[in-house]
Amino acid sequence: MPESNNTTDHNLIRKWVEERKGKPATVKGTESKGEEAGLLRIDFPGYSGEGKLEEISWEEFFNKFEESKLAFLYQDKTHDGKQSRFNKFLSREGEQAQGAGKKQ
Repeated sequence: MPESNNTTDHNLIRKWVEERKGKPATVKGTESKGEEAGLLRIDFPGYSGEGKLEEISWEEFFNKFEESKLAFLYQDKTHDGKQSRFNKFLSREGEQAQGAGKKQ
């Protein structure tokens, strides 16, 4: 079974995303009044985000990431050894309580 890790390290997140040709994004229409970004996502061109996601800058992305106290769950390889794009955003408090696979 492939191993998943989580991190709050901005440089590690950006490197992981860019190695997979992803871009920082927000789900259109989910931002509150005055916010630059709503729900955070990683947009991988050619996948299901088309039309639903709006690309944002890394600065906007990490501002929202910190404001929301998120952690980034990610997988490097699939079960058959290929590069994985699996990722998910988690609450830092929930992750600390669970203590699952923490790598920062």
